[in-house]
Amino acid sequence: MAKTKITVNSNGSLRVEGDDFEIVDKEGNVYGLGGRTLVSICRCGLSQNKPFCDGSHKGHFEHDAKAFDLPERKQ
Repeated sequence: MAKTKITVNSNGSLRVEGDDFEIVDKEGNVYGLGGRTLVSICRCGLSQNKPFCDGSHKGHFEHDAKAFDLPERKQ
């Protein structure tokens, strides 16, 4: 089984892809993904289909996604 991969898209969504993942709400209820192995999660807050992206961010959300290392965890 391939591990789940989350891609932070510049100026857009979080792309989640993999063979075996689930997305749950704050109460632990599972979103029905209809067998999808790829979904995009909204980061801009403009989607009418939250938490999923519907493309509403285009021209309204800027973030240049560049990977970096987090500092060491505080003990």
